Parts: sequence; structure tokens; C-alpha cells
Amino acid sequence: MTNNKEVLKWINEITELTKPSEIIWIDGSEEQKKEIYRKALESGDLMELNQEKLPGCYLHRSNPKDTARVEDRTFICLPTKEDVGPTNNWFEPEEAKSRMNKLFNGVYSGRTMYIIPFIMGHPNSEFGKIGFEITDSLYVVASMMIMTRVGKVATDMLKDSIDFVKGLHSVGTLDEKEKYILHFPEEKSIISVNSGYGGNALLGKKCLSLRIASYLAQKENWLAEHMLILGIQAPNGDTKYVAAAFPSACGKTNLAMINPPKEFEGYKTFTIGDDIAWLRIGEDGRLWAVNPEAGFFGVAPGTSHKSNYNMMETISKNTIYTNVLQTEDNTVWWEGMTDTPPEKGTDWKGQPWTPESGEKGAHPNSRFTAPAKQCPCVSPEFDNPNGVPISAIIFGGRRSKGVPLVYEAMNWEHGVFTGASLCSETTAAAEGNMGRLRHDPMAMLPFCGYNMGDYFAHWLKMGDLVENPPKIFHVNWFGKDDDGNFLWPGFSDNFRILDWIMKRCENKAEYTETALGYMPYAKDINIEGTGLDEETFDKCLALDKEALLQSADSYDEFFKDFDRLPQKIKEQISNYRKRVENM
Repeated sequence: MTNNKEVLKWINEITELTKPSEIIWIDGSEEQKKEIYRKALESGDLMELNQEKLPGCYLHRSNPKDTARVEDRTFICLPTKEDVGPTNNWFEPEEAKSRMNKLFNGVYSGRTMYIIPFIMGHPNSEFGKIGFEITDSLYVVASMMIMTRVGKVATDMLKDSIDFVKGLHSVGTLDEKEKYILHFPEEKSIISVNSGYGGNALLGKKCLSLRIASYLAQKENWLAEHMLILGIQAPNGDTKYVAAAFPSACGKTNLAMINPPKEFEGYKTFTIGDDIAWLRIGEDGRLWAVNPEAGFFGVAPGTSHKSNYNMMETISKNTIYTNVLQTEDNTVWWEGMTDTPPEKGTDWKGQPWTPESGEKGAHPNSRFTAPAKQCPCVSPEFDNPNGVPISAIIFGGRRSKGVPLVYEAMNWEHGVFTGASLCSETTAAAEGNMGRLRHDPMAMLPFCGYNMGDYFAHWLKMGDLVENPPKIFHVNWFGKDDDGNFLWPGFSDNFRILDWIMKRCENKAEYTETALGYMPYAKDINIEGTGLDEETFDKCLALDKEALLQSADSYDEFFKDFDRLPQKIKEQISNYRKRVENM
């Protein structure tokens, strides 16, 4: 498939080390895809679902001890610990390679070695990055065929260039003590062993598209971000695009596929991406974004026709489901999918299940992997190699008190602080400390491939380089009243806030200046049809001085460990406290 000398040299080295019994190149053809699925069914890696109700869909069950990303076993391998920073795990590069050579010695013995050439981004686009993943997992091969553009298209784009990312993976023995997900940003390489779970094993996803890409972006003056990309079309046909970052459990995927409420007749929304955005400076001085992925790798529990109609339609065919409940009619189910659970089924561990079992039918982190182009609201610009121009960047967290529904940052520098200080309250299910603030700067805490203080500095630098930067906003859909009830209805009604954001991007909506930033007047948000009265909506926009001072204390505590925190961020932290104290 390729005559690239550097690629072939590397593959020969891996072959000698891992000693596979067979080598198969993935060429991206439909014929080969059918053969991969046939082998996966034969091996038990995949199980065929009801093809009448879920055409082209399959079920995968991972090892019960291998069901999620493992942050404590994920490492950045840069020369010094200072380069990695306080938010990442560090592994000295040469020591890491020595450890990996031992673990990969003969690891493919008796197994097939699959070589997957792939593109993150679009073919022949300046946004595109070419990678190779070598793996022994049929599940990985089948998933990468959905999540990336694989095969000859990648080797044709690479030609003789040495600019590619090396990815090496093995399910290994699933030894938890020897599980490693290693990133070598300077060498553009990734090594993952003893895990078969998506985020640890699909090396194009978080590993390349965020950890490696964020490092490259710093060097090359662009941004690799954990962001959705959404297009919003007005009745006159004018379309604007937003990129938005949310920590987990804050509604990111639902927003990526939002439908306007009926009160906004003539408006349309278009999904470009639900998870990752690469942003570069265009010739017009604006930031232009692409989604480097070709598929969705989403969390199943909580996804329903009510919460995300478009995603449910997307995953109705040609989808791989992981660790969900298998129903009696050989379809799938998970908690939150329907109001009434099935009477019985087979749970994610392969055990008989009923609602009375006392166990979850689907794992809380169960997943679906589906082609993005199946989405009913996929954007006509999805395959545009130049991407789309971004009018607004949105950060969002989960806060029950004090943080309003929406506010606009005063300028780029304040907007960077808004993203850097992003945090959410933990739920009862998360870490067992309900209400504690969990910081996740730009929703990139687990995914930044270098020192996060330097990452903030890079964001500040980008503000100087972008002639026409997007405006930056913060949203919070999760404010509660004193009885613990959500104040804002959420879901499609979140479009009402996007409407104000779009108007602000054209300076067509008024605002009032507050300690947090620029906020809307209640009259400028269309709440017709929400069922909210004016008093309740006023609470959605209310500021709570005590809660905001609590935030200031948490910022001081969180940022104190950043040895390379930019001075401008320090000033923003100080200015934030002063503004709140003077409320």
C-alpha cells in the first residue's frame, strides 16, 4: 500500500519486536470491511444484533475490568516533568520505551497484526494529520473504520512525507498493573498496551486528536480542542458556527445535535462535530474549525429520543454498541433510553438481567460508535477541507447556585480565563462528594499533551494572532432552586440562549455589565413556550455573591500548583475576586 521508507522501516521494527503470525494492511475497501466483520463475529469480538430492527449493528462486550479511560495509567513522555506540568502524569521517554520494549516483545505471537493507515481531518487539507495504528484487536480495526478515514486514502495523501503519527497498540494480557497509554509528543508517537477500551485503544481519538495534536498546535500556532462544532442557520439563510467545550455530564453531545424549539420557526441547526475541533487562522483573520473525526463515540446511558433525537436516529444503523444491555429481541437498551425498562435481557457482563436484579443493565460508560454522516442534522460543510468560520466559543459547566444561564467574556483575555477556570460540581455518583467543585480547564484537563500553564499562554498568544477572534461565552444549564429543582428546562430550549449569543456576535443584542461579564436582559431571551414565569427566569440569570466567592477560593487553590501560570491569568484571578467583592 505504500513505498514510504520511513513507514516501512518503522513497521519492520515493530514486526521484529512483536512477532505476529500474520500481517494485514487495512485498505479501506468495503470488501475488506466485510471480511473484518466476519472475523470479528467468528472470534466473538462482535455479536450480530437484530438486522431488521438495527441494520448493520453489532454488540461488543469488553472485559469487565476494562471499561473506561484510565487517567492514572495515561502518561506524557516529554524530557522533563516540568514540560508535562502539574495536571499530567510524567514518564521519562527512554525509560518508557525500555518498559514498552519488554511488554511488546513477542506480544503478537500467534496473533494477527493489523496496520491501519488513517487521516484525522480531511484528505488533502492543511488541517489533516496522518497516522498509523498497529493493533491486534479486531474491535479496534472495526471501530477505526467508523471513527476515521482509513486505508489507501491516507497513504496516498502521505506519499513520501515523514510527517505522520506512529501508533502502537495491543490488548496484551489486560494486566491492570501493566496497563499503559503513553504519548511521545516530540516524536509524534503513541503506545498503548493491556487495554481494549475505546479511549485507550482507538489511538486516533483522544491520544492523537487532543494529546499529540495540542502539542503540535502550540508549535504550529493553531488549537486542538475538546469542543463540539455546531452551525446555526437563521431564516434568511445566514449560517454562523460555534465551538463549545463542556466537561463530562454537562450536555455537550446534546448541544451538538440540538433542534430549535417550535417558537423559532425557520431556524435550522447543523452538526459538524460532537467532541473535537481543530481551529486554524484563516486568510480572513478568523478562526476556522474542522472536526477531525469521521464518527461519533458517544456515551449511551441518558441518550434517548427526548434528550437527543438526532443521535438516536444516527445510531439506528451501522453502529457498534459496547457494554449495553442486549434485549430478548436482540436489540439494545440502556438506562435512560426509555421510561420503562425491558422485562429481561442480558447485561453488559453477559449475565441474565431483570429490572429487579439490582444491577445496571448497561455499564455507566457504555458506548456507541456510529458514522457521523448518518446524523439527520449533519452539516453540508462536514467534508469541507477548509472547515467553517467560528463566530463564538462557548464554555459550559454544571453549577447549581450563583452562576447564571449565560454571560459573555469582556475580551479575549477574560475569555481565556473563563475557559481556564471552567469547573463543575460533582454529583453523588462522582467521587462521592456532592457539590464539590471539580476543575476542568477548557474541558481539556485529561487531554492536554504538555504543561497546562504553557497551554494557557498559547491561548493568550492566539488572541494576538487572530485578527478577528470569536467572542467567548459561558453557559450553565444546571441552576437549581432551593428545593433542588432545575430552573431551566434545558434540551432544545438551550437554543434560546444560542440565539442571544448569535445576536451578540453581531452586536445586535443589548447587555448589562456584571462581575462575571456581559449578561443579557431578561427581555432579550425568548422564553415563550418554556412554561417559565418571569420570576423563575430571573433566578436563571441571578448572581450569588457567596457562591462566586467560593469559586474565587477554588481558583486560588487550583491554580497555586501551576508553576508556569501566565501573569495575565494571575491578574484575571485577582480581578475576578475584586469584582465579586464589590458586587
